[in-house]
Amino acid sequence: MSAADRVLVVDDEASLRSMLTILLRRRGYAVEAAEGVAEAKAKLGAEEPFAGVITDLLMPDGSGLDVLEAARARSEATQVIVITAHTTTERAVAAMRKGAYDFLEKPFRNDVLVATLEKALEKRAIVDENRTLRAQVDGADVGIIGISRPMAELRALIARAARAPTSVLITGESGTGKELVARALHTQSGREGRFVVVNCGALPETIMESELFGHEKGAFTGAAGKKEGLFRAAEGGTMFLDEVGELPAALQVKLLRVLQERKVRPVGGERELPVDVRVVAATNRDLEEEVEGGAFREDLFYRLNVIRLRIPPLRERPEDVRPLAEHLLGKHLTLQQRSLTLSDEALAWLSRQAFPGNVRELENLLERAVALAPGPAIEVADFGGLSAPSPTSGAGALPDPLPEGFDLDGFLGGLEQEALRRALAQNEGVKKRAAAFLGMTFRQFRYRLAKHDLDDDG
Repeated sequence: MSAADRVLVVDDEASLRSMLTILLRRRGYAVEAAEGVAEAKAKLGAEEPFAGVITDLLMPDGSGLDVLEAARARSEATQVIVITAHTTTERAVAAMRKGAYDFLEKPFRNDVLVATLEKALEKRAIVDENRTLRAQVDGADVGIIGISRPMAELRALIARAARAPTSVLITGESGTGKELVARALHTQSGREGRFVVVNCGALPETIMESELFGHEKGAFTGAAGKKEGLFRAAEGGTMFLDEVGELPAALQVKLLRVLQERKVRPVGGERELPVDVRVVAATNRDLEEEVEGGAFREDLFYRLNVIRLRIPPLRERPEDVRPLAEHLLGKHLTLQQRSLTLSDEALAWLSRQAFPGNVRELENLLERAVALAPGPAIEVADFGGLSAPSPTSGAGALPDPLPEGFDLDGFLGGLEQEALRRALAQNEGVKKRAAAFLGMTFRQFRYRLAKHDLDDDG
């Protein structure tokens, strides 16, 4: 029994309710009590799921079977013990079929009740453990590969967040796999609808509202027929809004209303249509900074940021390079129908790289090597000119000897551009921190980003 185990006692008889509360609190449980079905349902829905519920069967405002159903709907791991003075075989069978752990007849001995509760919570612990293991397997099935502690923690967070109906905001640098995490959330959610992906930065603003929310026939020039819209297409499923920071202000207002009201209004429509869609958003921007600068609505940010999942960049988890490389190699060997291995030297070389492009950059390297390597093993040389910069080379490497007519301005400009990129990467894309990191003002930093067309990278 964990000190954190919460138990709900439900009985309309005040003396029994009080006795059970005192008994279980002395045993170390955190106990709450309800005098009827209505109060029990309110408590079941208000906080984290209870570990166990002890409920009377017959009460003035309803049946303990209603409490049982509400508890199991809130969490299948919650164990319910039904007690009654008016037992029948039919009632006991009904309770067990609905998922009750046990059925006790009044009067019962206190030690019997406590022992029954302890066994029930042991079963709950097993259910939780199995669910966690299944979630980890599911995570691997959708490509969330890694042996590092940050990735183990991320998989555990995904497992806990998956079945919650609330919005999720996924943050991380480009190439870290934000869509994979969104798919894992959908896969483990149990939602039967579609997983619909929308790249908010790729849709032209002129058609974005129609694409997301649909339109009625004749709503605008060219609207020859009725269009359902992507939110309606995702009914019962998950809507993944990638690059959500790119949403224009007018669409931010409409998305906020969808999240608040769970309804969409098609362009040209006169009424709102209900939608059952879980929204998962992703960004490689610092949305807090965008809110501060007025580019992103604060109220929408808080609606999206109910649960936040941060994907660590590959440089923070170098121990994941080997399992990722082996997984991605297998994928591209299958796609290209080749039979190759990675040499020990190639694996060691990959493990030393910074990978500013993260997993996407690693995959590009391996895809190219699988296509071009003569075999039977991929060697360091097979990564070629597109390989990631090693710690001893990169933007600052001067050709030796210098060629005649060497473009010094271009070389220095490239060096500055690479320094800006690395400062952003090493500070999780937060521009203010990157500016301070380079010892310049935020204004100076923004000017240099604009000069090198990097202003949208952070």
